[in-house]
Amino acid sequence: MQNVIKNILRVITIILFLNISIDKINAQDKPLSERLAQTAMTIWKDSLAFKQDKPAQWTYEQGVVLKGIENVWKRTGNGDYFNYIQKNIDLFVRKDGGIRTYKLDDYNLDNINTGRTVLTLYNTVNDNGKYLKAARLLREQLNYQPRTSDSGFWHKDRYPEQMWLDGIYMAEPFYAEYAKRFNTPEVFNDVAKQFILLEKHARDSKTGLYYHGWDESKKEKWADKSTGLSPNFWGRSVGWYAMALVDVLDYFPADHPKRDSLVKIFRNLATAIKNVQDKQTGLWWQILDKGKEKGNYLEASASSMFVYALAKGVRKGYLDASFLPVALKGYDGIVKNFISVDSTGQTNLNKVCAVAGLGGDPYRDGSYDYYINEPVVTNDPKGLGAAIMAAVEMEIVNDEKVGKGKKVALDSYFNDEKKKDEVTGQTLSWHYKWEETMDGGFSFLGDIFKDYGVKTTTLYEAPTTQNLKGANIYIIVDPDIPQENPDPKYIEPEHVKAITDWVKAGGVLVMLMNDTGNVEFDHSNKLAKQFGIQFNKDSRNRVEAKNYETGKLSAPLPICKKGENIFMKQICTLTVTPPAKSVLTDKGDVIMAVSKLGKGTVFAVGDPWLYNEYMDGRKLPAEYQNFTAAQEWVQWLLKQIPAKSK
Repeated sequence: MQNVIKNILRVITIILFLNISIDKINAQDKPLSERLAQTAMTIWKDSLAFKQDKPAQWTYEQGVVLKGIENVWKRTGNGDYFNYIQKNIDLFVRKDGGIRTYKLDDYNLDNINTGRTVLTLYNTVNDNGKYLKAARLLREQLNYQPRTSDSGFWHKDRYPEQMWLDGIYMAEPFYAEYAKRFNTPEVFNDVAKQFILLEKHARDSKTGLYYHGWDESKKEKWADKSTGLSPNFWGRSVGWYAMALVDVLDYFPADHPKRDSLVKIFRNLATAIKNVQDKQTGLWWQILDKGKEKGNYLEASASSMFVYALAKGVRKGYLDASFLPVALKGYDGIVKNFISVDSTGQTNLNKVCAVAGLGGDPYRDGSYDYYINEPVVTNDPKGLGAAIMAAVEMEIVNDEKVGKGKKVALDSYFNDEKKKDEVTGQTLSWHYKWEETMDGGFSFLGDIFKDYGVKTTTLYEAPTTQNLKGANIYIIVDPDIPQENPDPKYIEPEHVKAITDWVKAGGVLVMLMNDTGNVEFDHSNKLAKQFGIQFNKDSRNRVEAKNYETGKLSAPLPICKKGENIFMKQICTLTVTPPAKSVLTDKGDVIMAVSKLGKGTVFAVGDPWLYNEYMDGRKLPAEYQNFTAAQEWVQWLLKQIPAKSK
């Protein structure tokens, strides 16, 4: 009997071991960004409570982790990431817009950072009143934030007359995004000023690196009595400044007179960062310029921040391509030296400096010994969040090779519905737009194109031979009817000719229509007719409430290999004649069609099926794979571009 029990236990042990091993193998199949995001969501399952046995507090660290997870959500369309983000913010943001544990009159720049996630929720969720109020509350703090004599933000009220590199990341990306979202362009002068002041006060002219802090009063014990500067170049503080620069530029107006100054500051900083990269590992030291000194160590959060900033800087065109190998070597060093997988299959980030600052109680003097003797930990939120961001950027590096140098133009002439912004009162063109983040927007689709290296543009004028010339792909979506737009622009014969000639020359035309009563058919069909396609004046897949099964379709196999089930509702069917052919037929109805004419390709479907509502994972059950299908569809479109046009 004992032998039987032993054998049973042995079998159970083997099964458990195999299950763990299989889980570990499956975990490694996912990109590093997803594995690290899962680690964060596992460690802090219920809330982002970073201090043991203490409830979660409103902190900047939350914002770092959640921004990393947000980037993964936008890369995957997996609603689990969004739900995690919203759950953690909703633990703090009350219905009246108040923020639990936050105190405005602390005037602590650290408390602003998580406001970026509040803005994400405001820009995504329809019932968003509380997020607007919370964002306004955080923005109000900046109106009263104490400043130095030359208008630099104090890092905190309890650190008078001091600017820290950390504070730039904590406040400026939120400040800039808020200014863009709510149309307060005058704010960008102040945003730029904060960077320029730190460049003036904290930059070392010899190395190009930045000191952690500057005390205008020169009274702090850590401050040099002649310059007011702290004594060392702490890696993570420079990382904060670099990430802040590359993130702020996302929102900075292209024609702003200070934009070039910020780009120049970033380029000079990137060179300084490159110069102190460890040649052997590709990583960066806790104290950046003292790699050979006793006790110094290669540190994970700073290394992750630099990889993120450099890779994104190259992708956005702020840095030249010579900085990409620096980022690649750094990322390789992170994977080899800081990433480990434990017995449960969890991916961990090691060797993160837990915390460092200046002044306070107990006093932090900014000395070399102080920085190298702060605790070094695994899966610190600051490092984990930055590592997720770095991993996302490096994963994009591989993807953007697919469509590098291509351009997709989205029509906003035939589809040009207008509405007033609820806050700014601006009249906006909306519905199926790249920049639109609500349910009816194309921001997720636009991000897929951009991740594949494709430049997204919007064509606000009527298509002509001249303005179509630079586009490889042209998308016409849901042309207006009078009920939607009192001044609709129809597809006229001259437009038909220009578009048809462009297709013959190698253009890839996409026609995304809608069901009857929601789209203009007669003029649109005159264009479609040139390619053997007609949109029928009908409506099927009329989904009521959450009966998603009504909208279930199989993905088009010639285009999609991974995505199996897709969702489309209220669609019109197609009639096709040569040269067009169906690529998706359901119950005898042609749903999607492709046509070849000359050197070009036309794709047609009776629904704008790739808008955010059915791409971002917040609404559709997981069995529907519109996001995956969209990735494959974009890749397919890019393959249709003639070789000489590539």
